[in-house]
Amino acid sequence: MATVSVRYIVDDVDAAIAFYTTLLGFSVDMRPAPTFAMLTRGDLRLMLSAPTGPGGGAQAMPDGRRPAPGGWNRFQLQVDDLRSEVDRLRKAGAHFRNDLVIGIGGNQILLDDPSGNAIELFEYPRK
Repeated sequence: MATVSVRYIVDDVDAAIAFYTTLLGFSVDMRPAPTFAMLTRGDLRLMLSAPTGPGGGAQAMPDGRRPAPGGWNRFQLQVDDLRSEVDRLRKAGAHFRNDLVIGIGGNQILLDDPSGNAIELFEYPRK
């Protein structure tokens, strides 16, 4: 069982499942309803919820605000060769928010899922 859980609100659960399983190596653990799926990759459990339907991810806040995809919160996936991974994903039609950021602690780039949720791809400095 995964040790870290993240919930993303997505416009289309099927499109999100295809993106995460095909491009990022996640596996589908559960798909109990059209508006919800649970995926895993290593110790990460990713719960995908549509902003509509009966599930908890679609419930309005007390002030009436509704869940929506997007934003700047993200989870990070470590990769061994960031440039190669970016090239592979670009060829598959993936959308990035920025160009590679070369930093002291490592290199990163922000990838968008089909609903605009961010995934940070990160590479530790090579020794």
